[in-house]
Amino acid sequence: MKISARNQLKGTVTNVEKGAVSSIVTLDVSGNTVTATISNAAVEDLGLEVGQEAYAIIKATSVMIGVDH
Repeated sequence: MKISARNQLKGTVTNVEKGAVSSIVTLDVSGNTVTATISNAAVEDLGLEVGQEAYAIIKATSVMIGVDH
């Protein structure tokens, strides 16, 4: 797979919660949780299942950084 997005986080699917139209997919990325809401059709097309390796691909117009003081 080659794509232009540079923010790619490889992880393991830990949960797929299917709704009526969309699913919430949860990945474990090095001990951190990343979630995404995608269509049920996309879940089926990708064959997403718990335990499978997958990538969170982040493409955003802005990214904010915060710190605790």
